[in-house]
Amino acid sequence: MRCPFCSYHDSKVIDSRTRDGGRTIRRRRECLKCRRRFTTREQVDDIPLWVIKQDNRREEFDRQKLVRSIQIACIKRPISMGAIEQMAAKIENSLRDEGIDEIESSVIGEAVLAELRSLDEVAYVRFASVYRNFQAKAEFLTELKQLK
Repeated sequence: MRCPFCSYHDSKVIDSRTRDGGRTIRRRRECLKCRRRFTTREQVDDIPLWVIKQDNRREEFDRQKLVRSIQIACIKRPISMGAIEQMAAKIENSLRDEGIDEIESSVIGEAVLAELRSLDEVAYVRFASVYRNFQAKAEFLTELKQLK
């Protein structure tokens, strides 16, 4: 690894830590010439994951879009941004671990519902109302009865 300060071609690793369930490695390095320290991150280049929408369009999986949709369901709920990010990472990792390059949007929606159900029932009902496109009060009541 080339030093960002003096451009020397060699450094030694002082410390390594994994993140994101072992998908990212953070390394603390020291230049063998100038002795300055710097941090590098290594991460797996994932193959693109494509989402098959309900109208059969395909678009590349966007984790930020997933985070935003979970955030909307969690507005004014006692759920930290860290918990939302962790949930999105868990869902994305489980999708990528399946080893397929295309996934239906309904599978992602059901995964979000499962995670929200165990985290916060109000956020779950909010997400379900949009995801399942509730049109009547009876649909809300049916969903609430299933929570009991």
